[in-house]
Amino acid sequence: MTIMERQQEDRHLESLLRDVVPASDEEWAAARAGFAARAASEGLVDIAFEDHETPLGRMRINATDTGILRIILPAENAEEVLEDLARKVSGRILGVSTPAITTTRRELDEYFDGRRRTFDVPLDWTLTKAFRREVLHATALIPYGETSSYRKVATAAGRPKAVRAAGSALANNPLPILVPCHRVLRSDGALGQYLGGVAAKTQLLTLEKAI
Repeated sequence: MTIMERQQEDRHLESLLRDVVPASDEEWAAARAGFAARAASEGLVDIAFEDHETPLGRMRINATDTGILRIILPAENAEEVLEDLARKVSGRILGVSTPAITTTRRELDEYFDGRRRTFDVPLDWTLTKAFRREVLHATALIPYGETSSYRKVATAAGRPKAVRAAGSALANNPLPILVPCHRVLRSDGALGQYLGGVAAKTQLLTLEKAI
């Protein structure tokens, strides 16, 4: 059963329960939140997620006990990404907040307000490995307000000739903004690819006054 099918089944079950147990929407929302919190506290959730509104649009922040696992940008299909996370990491996914998610939401707000230049939240690197992870580690060192090139990042990751592979790693960065792949441009100054789209990349660089 996919996550979407599971959600549909949950909504159907809740609909049946509503016919039996009279309660307001607020009471049902509180019951859902209580169930989610209890599941998380009892270690039944491997991946927690929560949506967050930003100037780019609605993002979905996914976290494990280790840290932030995946930032889903507005241009992506959030449900498809959750299905991918279920296959690659765990199917025990639930919409519930965690301290890491709460901190990330606050730091994102500060970043978009121009009051934050670095992020302090712990990261879960499970979705990257080998050279791709080295590329993202190198990208994480690019300072706010500055840019680098795909070639420079590939060189910093130890494989100066693997420019195309570095570009692929950045185009599939599971931790956008927290790992600032938007700061990497083509050698000719062109923006290059971005998981959230060129408009989003331009918006982030303009925010940082690096364009």
